[in-house]
Amino acid sequence: MIELLEAAVTSPWVYLALFGVALLDAFFPAVPGETMVITAGVFAVSGEPNLALVIVAAAAGAFCGDHISYQIGHSTGLARRLPATGRRRAAFDWAKAALDRRGGVLLVIARYIPGGRTAATLTMGACGYPRGRFAAYDALAVTSWALYSGLIGFLGGKAFEENKLLGVLFALGMAIALTVTIELVRWLLARRRKTAAPVSVTETTVPAPAEPALASAADH
Repeated sequence: MIELLEAAVTSPWVYLALFGVALLDAFFPAVPGETMVITAGVFAVSGEPNLALVIVAAAAGAFCGDHISYQIGHSTGLARRLPATGRRRAAFDWAKAALDRRGGVLLVIARYIPGGRTAATLTMGACGYPRGRFAAYDALAVTSWALYSGLIGFLGGKAFEENKLLGVLFALGMAIALTVTIELVRWLLARRRKTAAPVSVTETTVPAPAEPALASAADH
């Protein structure tokens, strides 16, 4: 098994395969793009494949895939089909405003969240997020992702140079642990915001006791 895997990963065609898998992974989350990049990184310890080319191929494929996903979202015409007023229009306008303020950061973070990259790129396309800004932030997102995936694989390969299968398992374990950590932090932050919200409302809607005259003066 390991011989077949090594033959596939060290083939000159592996770079084209990495490009294609990373492209599909951008809008088909079930495609194991990250797993393939990590595996290639493990075998890159021996010099084949070339780690730099692995990272470039993965980043280029992901960049193209994200733009296809963006275009799919843009082509659905969601913004045009929504009524001028109403709850759905208000929700869409809110999402667009949030993306205008933090869209770039959200795009970079979403690349490390399972299914997040697809949701982010589709939504940004549907909301009409500026294509130039999308391309700039996406270049940062896919480059950091490809570097992370390739290097974590390379680290696994270095740790188990004599057993590439263990190197792959070790690297994938590290990637899973990091993903779980990110999800846990997101869950804790969301929970903290939910528990803090009622306190904030209470503080702003229920004033502290005060003398009538002082309260009146404060109102003015």
